[in-house]
Amino acid sequence: MITSLLIANRGEIACRIIRTARTLGIRTVAVYSDADANALHVRTADEAVHIGAAPARDSYLLGDRIIAAARESGAEAIHPGYGFLSENADFADAVIAAGVIWVGPKPASIRAMGLKDAAKKLMQDAGVPVTPGYLGEDQSAGRLQAEADAIGYPVLIKAVAGGGGKGMRRVDAAQHFADALASCQREAASSFGDDRVLIEKYILSPRHIEVQVFGDSHGNVVHLFERDCSMQRRHQKVIEEAPAPGMDAATREAVCTAAVRAAQAVDYEGAGTIEFIADASAGLRADRVWFMEMNTRLQVEHPVTEAITGVDLVEWQLRVASGEPLPLRQGQLSINGHAVEARLYAEDPAKGFLPSVGRLEVLDFPDNSRVDTGVEAGSVISPFYDPMIAKLIAHGDSRDDAIALLRADLSYLPVWGVKTNAGFLYRLLGDEDFVAARLDTGLIDRRGDALAVDPLPGAVDLTQASYWLDADVPREPVIRARELEGFRLNRAPVTQRALSVNGVRVTFDVAADGDLSSHFHRHPRDGAALLVHGGATFRVTADRTDGGGGGAAGDGSILAPMPGRIVSVEVAQGQDVTAGQKLLVLEAMKMEQALTAPFDGTIETLNAVPGAQVQVDALLVKVAKG
Repeated sequence: MITSLLIANRGEIACRIIRTARTLGIRTVAVYSDADANALHVRTADEAVHIGAAPARDSYLLGDRIIAAARESGAEAIHPGYGFLSENADFADAVIAAGVIWVGPKPASIRAMGLKDAAKKLMQDAGVPVTPGYLGEDQSAGRLQAEADAIGYPVLIKAVAGGGGKGMRRVDAAQHFADALASCQREAASSFGDDRVLIEKYILSPRHIEVQVFGDSHGNVVHLFERDCSMQRRHQKVIEEAPAPGMDAATREAVCTAAVRAAQAVDYEGAGTIEFIADASAGLRADRVWFMEMNTRLQVEHPVTEAITGVDLVEWQLRVASGEPLPLRQGQLSINGHAVEARLYAEDPAKGFLPSVGRLEVLDFPDNSRVDTGVEAGSVISPFYDPMIAKLIAHGDSRDDAIALLRADLSYLPVWGVKTNAGFLYRLLGDEDFVAARLDTGLIDRRGDALAVDPLPGAVDLTQASYWLDADVPREPVIRARELEGFRLNRAPVTQRALSVNGVRVTFDVAADGDLSSHFHRHPRDGAALLVHGGATFRVTADRTDGGGGGAAGDGSILAPMPGRIVSVEVAQGQDVTAGQKLLVLEAMKMEQALTAPFDGTIETLNAVPGAQVQVDALLVKVAKG
């Protein structure tokens, strides 16, 4: 067995790998950039090595520095996690050439599945069903147009070297093909350095079905059943589950057997995923499921497979990389219950899911479900990396049980300091079509604002918040919402009241009676009430605009809500301002955010200079009350 392991990654996947390695008695080595010096994965590992500046291109994507870190720390093996260098065959070759064990598939297998057109031809030869389309070498516009016309519209143009939803265009009619092709080729050349494309039949009711496969160096290959990843937004997975709803035994056997053939065709070792697209217009049928691509690494959604099989896939990776055979054979693997995973991101669904960076002032995960995370309260969501906060994984005897558990966890989960998609996830899990398993990859887009916009708490919840704030409840770090479960207001009417909800004044009629739908927590720093309502967290204080919506504190200090560059300063020292007046504009994550005055007053302190780079929580302006 490997005795020491360097994890060439960060965040939740690094923490997850460390957790398994520790149970196996393996010494772990983390690597980190400037931005991650105090990150959870760095503090969790037995040792940590600095590898460069914050941008990934200057740290986590530098294979030579990672290999040097392995040598420096005496690490026997390197696990790439997912993303970054995990599917880089040249990096895998370099690791092996350096005499370090590569915890992953053979470089030749990565290359074989790396280009979509070559992979599809290989799968056709192996008897794996592939989507009708054109995979030819002739990339002239005329030939591609003719092939699309012959396949029949709608078609999908896909970059040969694409991934992550980039380099893809749907075309519904012949007259739109030329423009879509040119656009796709430009994006492919820019993103992947390769403008070649393939053409596929576009499936009108598509479901994304994928199969977890595993091989060893002794010729054994097994599958660990399928996952459904149809809940996607712009080709990015949001909720995943296992097994796939509506998958009968015959279809499962056909699809999973095809996945094993696919892995055998490239002499596969380690963990991999065979991705299929299914035409679900008539339910899941074996003759309507086609190969799309193979991911030659561990997947983000691997925990749902672990939940239903009882297998630790990272342990299997480490055992296979150590030369051991697979711990179980196909006949020893079975499905137990149902699992659902939700990806919790620091992003604002109401603003097109733009990333939200800053400090996690409050974060308190539930105890009922598995949580894979690389952050904790006090951590900073950086603009340099994927803004994932955590993966929440619920397992139950049935699909309904797993969904209910996951939704309940979201209803209790307080997150403050950044915007999140928690409310979006809560509503998606309760969507009528999702609950009934009427799934396809377009469901989220069809719902639009119905899923994206967080509804405000109602009068009953705000009334309780006002009593709660007035009661001077002791300010322990978090007051568990479960203490208020089943609480019912039954007071005499008072009058209208007003509270500040996320920095906005909200007036409401005091509710004399009603059922609570929010759960209450206490902000550890300033005692504000945090209401978790429909998954979303709202910060409630007494009636004043106290900056919950833009980086301002109650004393008028305007703090940078995220690292960024000051675009403009609209005020001067000593100037009188009014509540809501724009003070300055900050640019971060390629977007601009106006910071405004929290109340009428005078500019007492002005530290903002146009063009300056600022860090999160930097004091930019202080407004003294007039």
